[in-house]
Amino acid sequence: MRFCPWYPLSEAGRHAPPERGVLQVRVAEGLLRYPTGQSAMLHYELTDDVRAAAARFAAAHPERGWLARHTIEMNDDDRAGLDSFHARLLRDFRARFGAEPEVRA
Repeated sequence: MRFCPWYPLSEAGRHAPPERGVLQVRVAEGLLRYPTGQSAMLHYELTDDVRAAAARFAAAHPERGWLARHTIEMNDDDRAGLDSFHARLLRDFRARFGAEPEVRA
């Protein structure tokens, strides 16, 4: 399992599949300040439909020029382990940056 290349969140309907996976969203430029560091990441989501989740997220933030990507090339074991993979992404982010990734105004 790996992530596809980054694409504009506004184009998620053309890039994201209508299947289970993990969606990541980041700022296109710069970094966000977190308690123990800086990161471009602002959202991780485990969803049954990556396309629908990305479209909802884009619709909720239409003026943002954010980037998105999603998991690809998953085998049955990868699909079965998505919950653990998503939990690990969040745990590792909290450990490194001291907070959950978050959308900022």
